[in-house]
Amino acid sequence: MHGSEEIHSPQWFAELLAKELRPWLALSERQIQQLWAHYEMLVHWNEKINLTSVPAGEEMIIRHYCESVFFGAHLPVTSEGTSIVDLGSGAGFPGIPMAILQPSWRITLVESHQRKSVFLRESTRRLPGISILTRRAESVSGSYDWLVARGVEPRAVLKNIPRLARRVGLMLGEEDFSAIRSNLDIAWSEPVRLPWGDRRLCVYGVSRGT
Repeated sequence: MHGSEEIHSPQWFAELLAKELRPWLALSERQIQQLWAHYEMLVHWNEKINLTSVPAGEEMIIRHYCESVFFGAHLPVTSEGTSIVDLGSGAGFPGIPMAILQPSWRITLVESHQRKSVFLRESTRRLPGISILTRRAESVSGSYDWLVARGVEPRAVLKNIPRLARRVGLMLGEEDFSAIRSNLDIAWSEPVRLPWGDRRLCVYGVSRGT
C-alpha cells in the first residue's frame, strides 16, 4: 500500500479495535497494521472520490472495520481455502477486513464503479488471496463457496443464489431482513445482531435448491 515501507498503526487505533472486538476475538499486531493501512488509504482517497459518507475516526472504524470483522468472525466456515465473492464491495467492506481476519480465504471483490475498483486494487496490493472484478453482479461468472454483501439491495443479491454460490451472508437492517426472510429458496440460520446499534443484523443462509 505504501511501497515496501512497514505500516505501524497508532496506539489509539489498536486500542479502539481491541475494546470494541474484545468479547469476540483478538486481532494480531499484523492484522491491526493491515487494517490501519487500509483505513489510512481510505481516508486519503475519500477526499477525491466518494468511497464512504461515514466520517473518519471512531465512527468509520466501528461502522466499517469492526462490523466487517464481526461479520467475518461469525461466518460459519470451518475449512481453509474457502472462496468468497463480495458483491458491490465499494470501499472493500466486508471483504477486505474478512481477508485480513482469515488470510487463507480466497476473496473476490466485485465493484462495477471504475474508480472504486481502482481504489480496491491499490489498497489490496499487499494482501494475499484477494482478486478484483470490475463488473456488475449479473455479469460475474464462476462458482464460490459463499456470496457476501453489505449495503446492496438484498433481493438483488439473492438473484445470484445459487448461480454464484449456495451460501449467502448479508449485513442489513432488521426491516430489510424481514422483507426477505420468507424467501422459501433460502434456509436462514438465526440472525446475529450487530452490537453497535441501528438495528442491523448479520444473516447467513443456504440455498435449498440444487
